[in-house]
Amino acid sequence: MIANKMMDIEKIDKSRIDQVEWDNLGFGKVFADHMVVVEYHNGQWETPKVRPYGPMHFSPAISALHYGQAIFEGLKAFKNDDGEVFVFRPEKNAIRFNKSAERMCMPPLPDGLFVDSIRQLVEMDHEWIPKGEGESLYIRPHMFAIDEYVGVRPSESYLFVIFTCPVNRYYTGEVKVKIEPKYTRAAKGGTGHAKAAGNYGAALWPTKTAQDDGYNAILWTDAQTHEYLEESGTMNVIFRSGNKIFTPELSDSILDGVTRDSVLQLAKDWGFEVEERKISVFELIDLLREGKLDEAFGAGTAATIAPIRTILYQGVEYHLTDTTTWPFTNKISPYFDRLKRGVEADSHQWNFRIL
Repeated sequence: MIANKMMDIEKIDKSRIDQVEWDNLGFGKVFADHMVVVEYHNGQWETPKVRPYGPMHFSPAISALHYGQAIFEGLKAFKNDDGEVFVFRPEKNAIRFNKSAERMCMPPLPDGLFVDSIRQLVEMDHEWIPKGEGESLYIRPHMFAIDEYVGVRPSESYLFVIFTCPVNRYYTGEVKVKIEPKYTRAAKGGTGHAKAAGNYGAALWPTKTAQDDGYNAILWTDAQTHEYLEESGTMNVIFRSGNKIFTPELSDSILDGVTRDSVLQLAKDWGFEVEERKISVFELIDLLREGKLDEAFGAGTAATIAPIRTILYQGVEYHLTDTTTWPFTNKISPYFDRLKRGVEADSHQWNFRIL
């Protein structure tokens, strides 16, 4: 842990926690008292600072606004009835964060800075962690370029910032998705495997169009042929047919999801045959037509486990069976909830204890 003497800590004068409508949290609209800020200048990271959460002031010329050097991560903190606080697999997020930084030509974080900053921040604001079903404290680490320079080159200055917000579920109930045959989230050789802000900006228009038509999310296909399934932007996608759990194999256009990795490991633990491979749209549609696609769900930090009941392709809707009868989804979703709260035995040592 970063010792307090190695952090510049300024606590808020008066907490805003009594202003929170805990019965109406939603997702990503309420923010906790503090944030971590670390500056990068002259080739090195400076002393981490904890500050009251609030606006930050920048020049309109900073590089991130013009050339898209911005990356982020998403994690969650959980609290159980005994007051114990855990964060799920932050070390894996730290590794992915630095991989994203490398792809976006940004400086990596020093060993320990990512996880230790999260520990410090969550410990300070642990009273903001809700304990209701489906609730958690969402953690958003991000880094962006701050050089005041309008020229196409990597920035020489950056800010690493972490804030947190109490949240409820990202998706409530069953999810309807549209297989996208035209637009592209990420191309081979691009930044799809990095958690880069631009990936999400490029997805907004087709996603909004799908949402306007009544669908929660897009199931993206490969940029070259639109023949192979990739991910769903806010989550990886996983399927079950009989004893097989299968998902698109990782590539430079698919994010290596922490929840995805955890689901696949648990499926192996529970005796399922797990396949990471190319999955064509036509294979999926054939399984749907034949009634052989038993379960489909999204897996992500925000989404957690989101059952996909309806899939649209080329104007035709395909419906899976009643999601309440799905054995795998209905087992793994509450299992994750218990595991992340320290109630379930943590055989893989995924939980990082804060308090």
